[in-house]
Amino acid sequence: MAEREVRVRFAPSPTGPLHIGGVRTALYNYLLARKLGGKMLLRIEDTDQNRFVPGAEEYILEALAWCGIVIDEGQGVGGPHGPYKQSERKPMYKQYADQLIADGFAYYAFDTAEELDAMRARLQAAKVPNPQYNSITRAQMRNSLTLPEDEVKQLLDSGAPYVIRLKVPRKEEVRFQDLIRGWVVVHSSAIDDKVLMKSDGMPTYHLANIVDDHLMEISHVIRGEEWLPSAPLHVLLYRYLGWEKTMPQFAHLPLLLKPDGTGKLSKRDGDRLGFPVFPLEWHGIDGETGEPTVSRGYREDGYLPEALVNFLAFLGWNPGTQQEIFSMDELIQAFSIERVSKSPAKFDQNKVKWFNEHYLRAKPNAELAPYLLTALQEHGIDCLPEKAEQIVGVMKERVSFPNDFWQEAKYFFQAPTEYDEAVISKKWNAQVAAALTAYADGLPANSEPSANAEVLKSIFNQTVEAQGMKPGQVLQALRVAVTGAAAGPDLFETLAILGSGEVAERLRKAVERLPVAA
Repeated sequence: MAEREVRVRFAPSPTGPLHIGGVRTALYNYLLARKLGGKMLLRIEDTDQNRFVPGAEEYILEALAWCGIVIDEGQGVGGPHGPYKQSERKPMYKQYADQLIADGFAYYAFDTAEELDAMRARLQAAKVPNPQYNSITRAQMRNSLTLPEDEVKQLLDSGAPYVIRLKVPRKEEVRFQDLIRGWVVVHSSAIDDKVLMKSDGMPTYHLANIVDDHLMEISHVIRGEEWLPSAPLHVLLYRYLGWEKTMPQFAHLPLLLKPDGTGKLSKRDGDRLGFPVFPLEWHGIDGETGEPTVSRGYREDGYLPEALVNFLAFLGWNPGTQQEIFSMDELIQAFSIERVSKSPAKFDQNKVKWFNEHYLRAKPNAELAPYLLTALQEHGIDCLPEKAEQIVGVMKERVSFPNDFWQEAKYFFQAPTEYDEAVISKKWNAQVAAALTAYADGLPANSEPSANAEVLKSIFNQTVEAQGMKPGQVLQALRVAVTGAAAGPDLFETLAILGSGEVAERLRKAVERLPVAA
């Protein structure tokens, strides 16, 4: 028998923006598929039409593309197992529900909402801890297991509303091997008779999920820990549909916790602590007020996709080495599902910022310059690309985000109108002012190619010494006079980018404006 092709799927619901935990699930699926030479599928699970949110599907596609998670087959790409949206697959599910009924593994249930409420009330009054429709309570309900066959036929023929429920055995151990957690064993008494199909013909997640995974030949189901309680039910469905031999291998990923480790990470935590929990910015509507809302995104906050991906890979997985910086290709080579932890992972916003700083500093200046040029354009400032590259080159060691370049580099385009008071009060005096005036007079009139950082530094040292001073006595005052700030990148690189003519003008203005103590 030929070895089975590895086929994984990411199957989000279009109910809003894609949570960062969902991105991690997609990433782990992608890494496994690429590592094992398989395919990555995207399926949109929209069986719950009441929760559908316009724009959510497009958001999911854009977010995955931004993160570099390439879809081989599925929604937005196409392929031989389409359609890849469950609402468009609706006609194909009923035959499998009918098959389960014919084989005695499912049944029709005609209970009204009031009858279901009454059942739960009875069980709660009897102190049953977890009231559910199961192998015991089904005997007291209105379904095709308790009603006469002719009455069932009459109800179906008359169009009476019904659901199709799975007939879970009363006393049976359901077991499966999870690639992360090992053997999982659940007694069937803990599993309720889940609804598989509603009377409108739309399947529930449980049936659609199993049918789709089988028809799409999925080999591995890698999903969040929240689906672990449903896995035994899914195992039963594979068995009852006769697909147990081709059932995919399961891997349930650990939860993502709040930074303090006290519970599952939510959008509210991000809002409260000041960081995004979505890959891209999301424009939505507040469910209570109906007002437009905007949720922050990593992309818009200035994070590089490589940094976010590297960070997410380590939330639950480790390579077994000290290496922390991994490109996508390196992650693919190093990844194995066996090294995914079953322990929850705490979300550390400082760590993702650290990754971002690393990737930003490693980027060529030509790739970073457009961030600065875009901001300059917004402020009506013209700048040659070559100059922008020089600026980001000296600034990138000092910023955390590409969006910071403009804020941190304003003085390259705007002469200071205020000067750092702490430096001025300590370092500014008549002798320093005289030295800076002499330096301004000694600079080349134009920003000639010869006026590079080394030339400007040499002129400075000679001028200061001629004034009977040491460079250290004047350096900080020079920086403040030219930039207004007490700190920044290499001072003479900064002066070279500004150009000697601009530097001389700024120095003369500073000497005019700043008072000299008597």
